[in-house]
This record gives sequence, structure tokens and C-alpha cells, in this order.
Amino acid sequence: MDQALQTEASAGELTALVKRLALAEGFDRVGIARAEPLEEERAHLEEWLRRGYHGEMRWMERAPAQRTDPRLVFPRARSVVVCLVNYFTPHRHDADPSRGKISRYAWGDDYHEVVGAKLKSLLARIKDAVPGSDGKPCVDIQPVMDKAWAARASLGWIGKHTNLITRDLGSWVFVGELLLNLELEADAEPVEDHCGTCTLCIESCPTQAITEPYVVDSNRCISHATIELRAPELPVEVADNLAGWLYGCDICQEVCPWNRFEQPTDEARFEPRAGQTSLPASDVLELTPETYAARFRRSAIKRAKLAGLQRNARALVAPRDGGRRDAGD
Repeated sequence: MDQALQTEASAGELTALVKRLALAEGFDRVGIARAEPLEEERAHLEEWLRRGYHGEMRWMERAPAQRTDPRLVFPRARSVVVCLVNYFTPHRHDADPSRGKISRYAWGDDYHEVVGAKLKSLLARIKDAVPGSDGKPCVDIQPVMDKAWAARASLGWIGKHTNLITRDLGSWVFVGELLLNLELEADAEPVEDHCGTCTLCIESCPTQAITEPYVVDSNRCISHATIELRAPELPVEVADNLAGWLYGCDICQEVCPWNRFEQPTDEARFEPRAGQTSLPASDVLELTPETYAARFRRSAIKRAKLAGLQRNARALVAPRDGGRRDAGD
């Protein structure tokens, strides 16, 4: 810890300052956690990996200790500032079965860029206000367990579908962290798990990817298959149950009762590009590398790559015998 920082301002004053700057930067919620190892979360991660539930996400296997200890990402970290950005926009998917549905998170600009830019700007604000302060922004790309840190910072709880749920915004939130060398006051009061006896997310998953409460087998997950999988064909259990999804899947969040508290975001960059929440499968199949690059520049959809997106489109227009093509919400 930089002792000079503590002598000029108390932890409480620094905490209030950081939170105020985060809200001024446009974050919807902010919480603080101590930069210490996530021991219980590491045990859960290692068991999940042991089961092979990470599917194609091989990078999850690398350095689980680093993923659960922020000091291995930023050695001088003393606090984890966790910031949430609401991305809900009041639009619906097109019910036309010839159009493939896009996961809500990818309707607008790539959240890595939007949230990352906000975190970098927040860090600059803190450096200006507190000489000697320093930190590292993290948003999904870095080996940091975003949802676990949000729960540790008292911003919500991890639902049975394994997404973060907040009491006032539901689960339509992006999570980013700022690892700081400041000793801030942690929000130590955990948010109670309010899932109760509800199992709607488990019952509604077309592929039964939620194998038990709080556990998702990515190998069966529509979102994982349509985004991360690089195989030439989708797994049978996914291809037969796509439910109209071209990129990602929001079913477990759409049925969650806590999303009745959803509120429109103030961030215009999360509005659907060209007003599209679904894409014609035929248009996707006609894309060339050049038109694909132009159409999805600075979009999260580029994660699927052209080959993956066209594979998904083929599965929608020519489902296997017995497959379901329900494209309604």
C-alpha cells in the first residue's frame, strides 16, 4: 500500500470519491471488494473445469489461481472496484422464422470497447484526483471472474443460470473491474440469494444445459455453441433445439422473474445496430469476408467468426429431422 495515499485521505473519503467518479463516468452501479483470493470460487471453478463443462473455452484452464487472485493480475492491487452497466433496451426479437435471433448483449456496439473505455476514463479521473494512485481496468478479456467479484462487492447474487442478478436492474448488466492500489472500504454485506424455489431458467433451457442449480455445461449451451464453438457443425443436441437463435441465447434470462425490474439503459451505443435484433439467415449465408468485416466492425458478433455465423445460419434454415425451429420469444 502507498502510505502517502492513506495519510492524505481516509479510506472512507477515498471510497466515496471513487464511487462518485464511477457514477459520473456513466456506470449504473458500483461496489468495492478487497483484493484478496476468491478461495471458494476457485474450488468451484476447478470442479467445473474437471467436469469439462468449459467446452471450447480452453483459456479457462490456464492459471486458475490468477483468475481468482487479483494481485496476480495487478500486484499492487488493494481494492477491486466493480462497475455495472445496464444494457437493456426495450426491443424484441423479430418473430419471422427466417430470421435468426441475436443475444441482447450483442445488439449494439461491442461491450468490451464501451465498458473498457469507461474504465480507462475512470482510472484517469482517479489518478487526477489522487496523486500516486494506479490501477488496471478489466473487462472479460482479462483473467478475472467478473460475476464473482460483482457478488463479492455486494452488487447482486449469482442466479441458478449462473448469471449475475441485481435486485433493481435484473441480469441485463455488463460487469467490469478496476483493480486499484488504494485501500478502500469494502461493501462487505453480501446480497442474499433471492432465487428461492424458482427453477424457470432450468426448466426453460431447450438443451438442458443447466445441469443443476448454479451449474452450466457449456457443451450443451446454445450460447456457447453459436459463439465459441469452432466445429464445422453444431452438436446434435444444440442443432435440434436452436429455438431460432443465430448468435447466443437469452432464454434463461428472459424467463427470470427478476428481469421484470429491467430498465432502459442510458447508453445509446447498446441500441440495436440498424434497428436489428434478428438477422435474415439468407443474408448471413451471402456474406463475404469483406462484407462480414464491414457489417460487424466493433460488434461482439465478430466473436463467432464468419464460418461460425454461417454454420449457425445453415442450421436454422435446414434443421435436422425432428429439430425445432421455434423463433418466437
